[in-house]
Amino acid sequence: MDFFRYRDGKLHVEDVAAERIAREAGTPAYIYSRATFEHHLRRIQQAYRELETTACFSVKACGNVHILRLMAALGSGFDIVSGGELYRVLQAGGDMAKVVYAGVGKTDEEILQGLNAGIGYFNIESEQEMENLIRLVERNAPDARPKAALRVNPDVDYKTHAFLTTGKKETKFGVDIERGLAVFDRYGSNPFVRLCAIHVHLGTGGKTTDPYVDAVQKIVPLIDRLRGMGHTVEALDLGGGYGADYETETVPSADEYAAGIVPLLKGKDLKLILEPGKSICANAGILLTRVLYTKQGGSKKFVIVDAGMNDLIRPALYDAFHFIWPAQVEPRLVPMARSKGLTMEGCETVDVVGPICEGADFFAKDRSLPPVQRGDLVAIFTAGAYGFTMSSNYNARPRAPEILVDGSQFKIVRRRETYEDLVALER
Repeated sequence: MDFFRYRDGKLHVEDVAAERIAREAGTPAYIYSRATFEHHLRRIQQAYRELETTACFSVKACGNVHILRLMAALGSGFDIVSGGELYRVLQAGGDMAKVVYAGVGKTDEEILQGLNAGIGYFNIESEQEMENLIRLVERNAPDARPKAALRVNPDVDYKTHAFLTTGKKETKFGVDIERGLAVFDRYGSNPFVRLCAIHVHLGTGGKTTDPYVDAVQKIVPLIDRLRGMGHTVEALDLGGGYGADYETETVPSADEYAAGIVPLLKGKDLKLILEPGKSICANAGILLTRVLYTKQGGSKKFVIVDAGMNDLIRPALYDAFHFIWPAQVEPRLVPMARSKGLTMEGCETVDVVGPICEGADFFAKDRSLPPVQRGDLVAIFTAGAYGFTMSSNYNARPRAPEILVDGSQFKIVRRRETYEDLVALER
């Protein structure tokens, strides 16, 4: 699934030793594998080759301009949710016709930015948003006639963390499926905005294909009915990130997702838009950190590292699991799979924590790890999605650098912040 491998007990990112990167770039640091990005995107593109499909990489998952430029070069479109993300895609040279713009609270300024850029679709989340889009087009670009997709909630249980579920009725996103007909009746023939697609977003982090199949089975009859009423529906934007392998082989492959979805859409004369994020980038990145101290606290042993919850907040925010292992171990302790319950002879049970002044500053609790000591490097795996993009300067900590590895070469694609960066905007 990725290109992070141990060789003679030493972790390598493609053909570069993690220790070499740490020596030259310091820690903590986000390290990405170009080959892994390409591998996962290609798998999705290939899986849906029977349909006219555009994979729109989710910028919120991993928004570095160099990564976005790579994705654009590989034929990816982009899923954006803010004016800042649109700006990043523009800086990366993304194809605006392959951009879909979601978000429940787009400002007038952001909508106008999207209009001026000529994006592919605005994903509309409410009747008021549709009214506002029409107003802005009529006043500022009456001949533009942008395309819009109505976000419909199919009321599907995605079976993931409550904060990651977005396709139920009781969320702030989209409109109920029952209201979809009325919205199209009201706006389907508008002279300023072409309401011509359906958007569905179930959430992120799911581990089965069932919610997607269930959603498509609910949406296809709606599309058939809308077309029967004379409305144009040219595309289905099936959003919501596929799950990623935070543990080895715990989520379906792109082929398995496609096997459930493609048969339901063949012959429907629909363009398919996908919004993969973590399924492409999660396993394409690690957070490399160094042990500062170890200590005993009652019956617990703590491993204190130089990365903190400001660098990777997912464990504190979602109780998310990330596999953690030293970057150098005896060959017999090289893990064959990544799982919560991995135990090996010679390991000990520890909490891996950071230096932040918060009790929630942890990466793992009661985790089995080979013994480590001050100065050792530790890799936090599957950190490429919602890692750096959710990082902060809490405790006045400069954010970590981002490093992209390509074969035997690597480059810093975002430098480590300095103390001066922290106060530059306050001068």
